[in-house]
Amino acid sequence: MKHYNYIFTGTGLAALMTVYEMILSKKLEDKSILLIDSDAKKTNDRTWCFWDDSNSFEEIISKEWKNTLFANENFQKKLNIEPYHYKMILGLDLYNFVFGEISKNKNIHFLQEKVVDFSDLGDHCLVKTKQNAFTCKKVFNSIFNPTLVTSQKKHPLLQQHFIGWFIKSKEPVFDKNAATFMDFSVNQKGNTRFMYVLPTSKNQALIEYTLFSKDLLSKKEYEDEIELYIKKLGITEYEIIEKEQGNIPMTSYPFWENNSKNIINIGSAGGWTKASTGFTFKNVTKKSKQLVSFLNADSDFTKFHKKDKFWFYDLLFIDVLFKDNSIGAKLFSGLFKDQNSGLILRFLDEETSLFEDLKVILKCPKVPFMKALFRRVF
Repeated sequence: MKHYNYIFTGTGLAALMTVYEMILSKKLEDKSILLIDSDAKKTNDRTWCFWDDSNSFEEIISKEWKNTLFANENFQKKLNIEPYHYKMILGLDLYNFVFGEISKNKNIHFLQEKVVDFSDLGDHCLVKTKQNAFTCKKVFNSIFNPTLVTSQKKHPLLQQHFIGWFIKSKEPVFDKNAATFMDFSVNQKGNTRFMYVLPTSKNQALIEYTLFSKDLLSKKEYEDEIELYIKKLGITEYEIIEKEQGNIPMTSYPFWENNSKNIINIGSAGGWTKASTGFTFKNVTKKSKQLVSFLNADSDFTKFHKKDKFWFYDLLFIDVLFKDNSIGAKLFSGLFKDQNSGLILRFLDEETSLFEDLKVILKCPKVPFMKALFRRVF
């Protein structure tokens, strides 16, 4: 049975970013590392977007926007997000980039098999696939187990679910310099529903119908709404170049409590997704840096995570939307209508002071949040 220092079960964003940070650190070159996934990551299966004020991953940024738009049924506002730019990375570009770096390191290996089990045996871990078994010192697990959340009621689960179309239109209707961050002008139907538009030219854009809600829709319901929105934009002829769909868990469930000394849950499986927005990329890049730094100082994964004020803010936010899913448009409109957009983005990046937190929080509807706070305290 072959032995490794580290095994990654699953090669999602968190696994790839953690391995990439291991490579950059140059402190783990003597460690044998195995990544296992049934998916070879050879297709463009998703898009990651994030706001950033640095040159990180500049070589694989497919598009960036200086301006973003926010809209609801009553107003439309161009958001000043300085010093940030809003950026997009295509899944395949990221996979090729990270696996290209992995290929330069003889201590890192990839195996295309399905992981069926893994366990912490005290002094080592055991990982099983359908065909093989391996031992290792540490496991980094990014395989999401939904039953951990659905089998309990203390921490509610919302889902950010969406279908997106990359389209090329006859009419030049898009502003290629402005991304539509959220457009709540679509019929809410008792939920939190919005359109997300990422133009790459005057004639091409990703149009995504997104919900923050408990339940998924049929494929037809998403696509009917996309078609209605395309007509609303004044487009009469278009072709669909590509489609994407996804479902991101939004919950403050403490996934880290399932970590053991030698097994750590990362990515969505470890609660690395920003619970209140579903944004993943920025959170994961931060957490992966922290984790690699932790590896150089400690060996007990139960010590890695610590709760902070932002976890509690997200907890209340999910409580409010779970209790009344129709309030989402009002909540986000209150945040973006009059606020400094850069401040809100820093708040969502968990980089604000307590005073700045209060400036943002006081723009939220007070009654539902006070009720949520009361329920949590008592």
